[in-house]
Amino acid sequence: MITLIVGLGNPGTKYKGTRHNVGAQFVELLADNLKIQLKTEAKFYGQTGKANVDGKELWLLNPNTFMNESGKSVAAFHNFYKLDPLSILVVHDDLDIPSGIARYKSDGGHGGHNGLRDIISSLGNKTSFKRLRIGIGHPGDSSKVTSYVLNSPLASEREALLNVFESAIETVPLLIDDQWDKALLNLHTKIR
Repeated sequence: MITLIVGLGNPGTKYKGTRHNVGAQFVELLADNLKIQLKTEAKFYGQTGKANVDGKELWLLNPNTFMNESGKSVAAFHNFYKLDPLSILVVHDDLDIPSGIARYKSDGGHGGHNGLRDIISSLGNKTSFKRLRIGIGHPGDSSKVTSYVLNSPLASEREALLNVFESAIETVPLLIDDQWDKALLNLHTKIR
């Protein structure tokens, strides 16, 4: 059962709306959908909000740290509430998935993603948290990756991302109800 959804991104207006911030954008949209406000919590190094979904508690967290220090925020929340890593869903951008596609993943390594790398390290090398990988596509040349992820998506990509966000939000009640396989199937068959 998912009790915490974390959206990864970089803080500040300079990075708002960039491809690297799709995780944080997803959590902001989910908060709007659940009609809750994210508020800054210094002890968690981020913005948090709590919702009640079908009688179950769900926390949202957007770290205020830079991407490569995301673990500081996640670990602070994890340690304070004594969460099982299996109850955490981290939402992040993924270069290896085309824009307009999203995939759930049960666990695994960081795949070169600095936010995931820091979370794994900060949780004592635990990789068992779940992930929602939001595809942003790849610029085709590894030397262009940094510039690509730190820039805003094209208008056509933004529309595809909004569709992905909406499809993933529809599966959140299943995640909270401990129906991981059904949520995965619903998302993966809806978005191809």
